[in-house]
Amino acid sequence: MSQPTYDARAIVLRKTKLGESDLILALLAEDGSQIRAVAKGARKPASSFAARLELYSVVDLLVARGRSLDIVKEARLVESNERLRRDIEHAAGAAPIAELLDRVTQMGLENPRLFALTRTALSSLGRVDPAQVPAVCAAHLLKTLAFAGLRPSLDVCVSCGRDVEAVPESGLMALSYQEGGAVCAACRSSVETVLVPASTVAWCRALLSSTFAEIEILEADPSAAFSVLRFCQQWVSEHVGANLKSLNFLFTCGLF
Repeated sequence: MSQPTYDARAIVLRKTKLGESDLILALLAEDGSQIRAVAKGARKPASSFAARLELYSVVDLLVARGRSLDIVKEARLVESNERLRRDIEHAAGAAPIAELLDRVTQMGLENPRLFALTRTALSSLGRVDPAQVPAVCAAHLLKTLAFAGLRPSLDVCVSCGRDVEAVPESGLMALSYQEGGAVCAACRSSVETVLVPASTVAWCRALLSSTFAEIEILEADPSAAFSVLRFCQQWVSEHVGANLKSLNFLFTCGLF
């Protein structure tokens, strides 16, 4: 009896070796759900899959339903995003994008905005100079968290709903990672907070509200983008329960 099949447009997030020549793929489908499938023989040099299922590629697939894992029958390359694998700076910026998506997406859980967001972000990342890579990466992480229902509250107090402002003399803002965002002066005594630079919060707001086309032309100091990336790392740790290893590499690689 033949296996039922379906068509899928997807982005390759992760590849894991299976046996001598197969690959297990984690894919972000066009509807925002995750697909896990086996590409049989994909690691063989003569395999037609070899150049079509690279990380960060956008692909059209014919997939057969399996018992535990689906099986890739055919693959057609739509967008290669080759620079994200060729250049180490761009690869370092793309890895956290894929790793977070692998963590927050699930099989059968649709969230179509994630696919459109990620396709645009990867395309943008492939166009920018290395110095702009951290800002594009940070913007995608923040937007992904927002689309996944984990958007930080950066404008109003998470406790009382009042507008929040930086402490004038210090330029710092009180933030509660556990409670979900900024905390006003009146509520600080009742909520566990940390102080973060108001400039970091301002950059988070800017990246959340900007398109990738706008971010590409921003004159962002890499240090500002890295402050946002550190915010994202702490946020993901608190609300996703994950430590993004690719972000740790980004912080320590010395490429930027």
